[in-house]
Amino acid sequence: MTVKAIALLSGGLDSILAAMLVQKQNIDMTGLAFTTPFFGASKARAAAIQIPLPLIVEDITAEHLQMLKAPRYGYGKNMNPCIDCHTLMLAIAGRKMEEAGADFLVTGEVLGQRPMSQTRQSLYVVAKNSGYADYVLRPLSAQLLDPVMPEREGKIDRSQLLAISGRGRKEQMRMAEAFGIKHYPPPAGGCLLTDPIFSRRLRDLMDHLEDRNIRDYELLKYGRHFRVNDNGKIIVGRNQSDNDFLRKLSTDDDLVCNMADFPGPLVLAPYGGEAVIVAAASLCVRYSDAPSDTEADVVCRHHNKSVILKAKAAPKDDPGCRII
Repeated sequence: MTVKAIALLSGGLDSILAAMLVQKQNIDMTGLAFTTPFFGASKARAAAIQIPLPLIVEDITAEHLQMLKAPRYGYGKNMNPCIDCHTLMLAIAGRKMEEAGADFLVTGEVLGQRPMSQTRQSLYVVAKNSGYADYVLRPLSAQLLDPVMPEREGKIDRSQLLAISGRGRKEQMRMAEAFGIKHYPPPAGGCLLTDPIFSRRLRDLMDHLEDRNIRDYELLKYGRHFRVNDNGKIIVGRNQSDNDFLRKLSTDDDLVCNMADFPGPLVLAPYGGEAVIVAAASLCVRYSDAPSDTEADVVCRHHNKSVILKAKAAPKDDPGCRII
């Protein structure tokens, strides 16, 4: 009977090597990658082509956002709920495993590599809370961990798995060369929840807006963000790319401003109107090419109606309009 496994594939080197170690034992492998507003699957797609490996990409936004509101094990240094996030991924992967009739799950986790989510205790907690503890195989550190069901039942040869631990990557890089893996991303990055600026904006959003939708999280990626007292938020494009994305993400419910006579940013106040229009116009002038200390015309649109306001540049030390 063919043994099947599902590999959680981030596209990082560890997840690539874990999948290849299992592939070498003639096990039928399928990759699984996840997307949310905070991370995507582009690295996983590139890795799947390189191995090669069939890949399923699953959008887990709804469940991820629900978890993000109140993670059981809290956040890391920024807004990254690593233990709860990994638990959720394994739970979803376990459901996929059952649907596909696969025998076990594979992850690229390495014992001791990450101080919060990959200690021995954390690995145990993540697997246990996912509901699939005995099905989670971690090939790179398997010989340092208790055998799981596929090892005990002989579905995979434990002696061919590894005993890597710690934060060093020399062994993984050696393996990559031996396996002919030439392209892989650096070990850090990929999740916006670990970024301090993005995390600050996310905290502000969660503090001020109860009814959030996916668009609200997408907006956090672009421009300069300002909080105008408690009246709302204003986003100022930093360049043409920001302006284009803000324009695409805008709706009729938003206040949108741009300069009438000078090059300048697109300014977006999500769900904004009269309460923030003066501040939005002033910020538009501040970041435009209009001469300093002079009034300039700003076109402001809301609910398909446009007005032209004369505004001066907002002062940089305005306590009622703070950058976030």
